[in-house]
Amino acid sequence: MSDSKVANKNNVLDPMTADAEMDVLNDELVTTYLQDNPGFFGRNPQLLASLRFNDSKRGVVSLVERQQQIQRQKIHLLEEEITQLLTVANHNERLFTVYNDLYLSLIESSDLSHFLDCLTQTTTQLLNLASFKLYLTNKDFEIGHDSIIKSDCSSVINKRFDSKDYYFGRLQQQEKELVFGEQEVGSVVLVQLTEGDECLGFIAISSNDAEHFNPSMDTLLLNQFRTLVAKLLVQQLRKIGL
Repeated sequence: MSDSKVANKNNVLDPMTADAEMDVLNDELVTTYLQDNPGFFGRNPQLLASLRFNDSKRGVVSLVERQQQIQRQKIHLLEEEITQLLTVANHNERLFTVYNDLYLSLIESSDLSHFLDCLTQTTTQLLNLASFKLYLTNKDFEIGHDSIIKSDCSSVINKRFDSKDYYFGRLQQQEKELVFGEQEVGSVVLVQLTEGDECLGFIAISSNDAEHFNPSMDTLLLNQFRTLVAKLLVQQLRKIGL
């Protein structure tokens, strides 16, 4: 076979390929033309009224019906977004109220035991979380409260607070046992408490839901919580000579 015949053979397009390329070409041409000529349907109203579209659920529908369907879908999506925003707003308002009441109770706490009671009750009862724990780096004293972690959690501090003040997510089994003992733990938030450059310890709050606490969570409310709890905790510890 001569080179010219081979070249001619290679230049012959497969019919299906040619049809597909022609469809794309036609779509592009039609789209460009309609965009460049917005008055086309105004000059051809009979075409606009006769246009029909294939719908997987409703069969063949008119252009007006198709536009109405798209509009209804947009309205439905907007309604869902508004509902979600209202839900988030209500949740945030509830959280703000809970935190505000907690802060007042902490400020008015007469002693460390009542201080820790307030934190525990707010966490488990009002916020519906599993448990509240407090680890203090100063081990030269005994505080008889169920929320105090007795184990040495210095390894948890070194690992989870290496470059940040919060940890959201799941703990390894050894960490769970150090912090929460035999309690069931899904996910946690660990909040480092500091006074100046000194680490006082950390708060550990757990949820039975393994997905409840995750790294994407916002820390705006926690920043306020962390700052106030640390300052008030220092005041309570000073009352008992620490």
